[in-house]
Amino acid sequence: MQILLSRAIDVFFQVLEWLIFIRIILSWIPLFGINNPVGRFIYQLTEPILGPCRRMLDKSPLGGGMMLDFSPVIALILMVLVKQLLLGLVAWF
Repeated sequence: MQILLSRAIDVFFQVLEWLIFIRIILSWIPLFGINNPVGRFIYQLTEPILGPCRRMLDKSPLGGGMMLDFSPVIALILMVLVKQLLLGLVAWF
């Protein structure tokens, strides 16, 4: 049971990481923007993670006027931390 739960957590976070990377790449290709069904699907899956990170950066003194969106970097770092926390809790029980 513990191995199955650990694997499920690992797969969940790997899928989220790949979706964020795909969204980054799609943001460089105008054809696959928010108006494209694929782009919209990726956007809907990743925005609950990237939106709060973007708002957090907008409130920081460094993030307000930046031309680059660093929210995926922050999200990936936070996801690694949460993943490690969850895997540690699973191993502890």
